[in-house]
Amino acid sequence: MRTIALRLAYDGTAFAGSQWQANGRTVQGELEAAWERLTQEQRRWTLSGRTDAGVHATGQVAHLSSATHHSIETIQRALNALLPDDLRVLAAWEAEADFHARFSARWRHYRYLLDPSPVALPLLRHTVYHIGHLLDVAAMQAALALLEGEHDFAAFAALQGYSGSTIRRCYTAQCTPITMLDRALLAIELVANGFLRHMVRTIVGTVVLVGEGRLREEAFGCILTGRDRKQAGPTAAAHGLTLVAVGYAADPLPFGRVDTSAVSREQLSCEE
Repeated sequence: MRTIALRLAYDGTAFAGSQWQANGRTVQGELEAAWERLTQEQRRWTLSGRTDAGVHATGQVAHLSSATHHSIETIQRALNALLPDDLRVLAAWEAEADFHARFSARWRHYRYLLDPSPVALPLLRHTVYHIGHLLDVAAMQAALALLEGEHDFAAFAALQGYSGSTIRRCYTAQCTPITMLDRALLAIELVANGFLRHMVRTIVGTVVLVGEGRLREEAFGCILTGRDRKQAGPTAAAHGLTLVAVGYAADPLPFGRVDTSAVSREQLSCEE
């Protein structure tokens, strides 16, 4: 048996999420159907984390154990020929036998895109959340900086049915101006050893209140330490969010950060 790993990119607009569902089109379902057509194997791919309906990815990772004799090059080329246009295999490799897309991961990088321009650009409507007014970027950055380090992120998560640890280590939390299609946007970059469900989107919904002057930086910090989801802001729309990358043992942290922490299995959920 071989362990095959893939790096996937997808436009989440028409998916009901990444995880297989009995009713609904999913990334995992499309991948498994294409794999069966290629190899005649009925296998379950394991993803590095779950993304909700409408959330995109450029760095989702998946793995499985397979008896296929196809070369890695053939696997990538053939899967891309079989998969729909909104899902692609950006890279394929043969991993170590003990590699696990979820439990071997050391960090995840999410990006949320905001458009403060008065009029939305139709070409960005599926990947950028249109705010429609200017935001105080300095205030947002000051609030986001409070998230860096190890904290209990219960205030920013949907915890229904979840009984695990809500402590995560955040390596990077920043708000950065970027340009896309000549449009000035804001990118909220979050890198952590794991994410709780809706954690990124709730952080974004709350820090936007800071940018609008409706919430002070100090209040943002109190929400974090208070651990009460009712005190945080709304959950931002799914379509502005992208899973950019998942890092493993040999992968350096984005933004030049250094990882000095140990990661427990409890901290490896990635459920945006």
